[in-house]
Amino acid sequence: MRTFRRLAVYCGAAGATVPRYGELARAVGTELALKGIGVVYGGGSVGLMGALADGALEAGGEVIGVIPERLDKLELGHRGITDLQVVPDMHSRKARMAELADGFVALPGGYGTWEELFEVTTWTQLGYHRKPVGVLNARGYYDHLLAQIQHGVDEGFVQEAVSHIICASTELGELLEMMATVELPLTEKWISNP
Repeated sequence: MRTFRRLAVYCGAAGATVPRYGELARAVGTELALKGIGVVYGGGSVGLMGALADGALEAGGEVIGVIPERLDKLELGHRGITDLQVVPDMHSRKARMAELADGFVALPGGYGTWEELFEVTTWTQLGYHRKPVGVLNARGYYDHLLAQIQHGVDEGFVQEAVSHIICASTELGELLEMMATVELPLTEKWISNP
């Protein structure tokens, strides 16, 4: 069973107009901090990102933000977190977040959140890391995305051997348990035996 020192949490910088998602992000930050799990995130002070960081900080947790220079210059960087790391670009941000984290959790978000989710999932699939990936499917936000993954399996674009890489639950506690125990595929096995 895996333990998590830090988890990278992907979520929207938007979402301020949907209070229930902001409340969710704050609650996730709080719960991770109370479990002694540090938060690694995109470094923003707005939207779900800001709520996540604030929730973790208020509960005494460690919060490491990684933000590209361009976004930091727009004054979006959260100055009250444990450690704000400013990097040159988005590629550097994603690599640094992956380096700092023991696993990855996606909360509701848009293109950026989805892209980050699928990039780390692909890295797991190809064996670039052996870190679990999870989706907090609160309020059914990811129902359609999870159905699309199953459609990919059904149509032969996602192999059954790697179809379970993304753990999904509506409850954070259950999701963390799933991520702690998921059997990640051995790259050589699924590539050589399609």
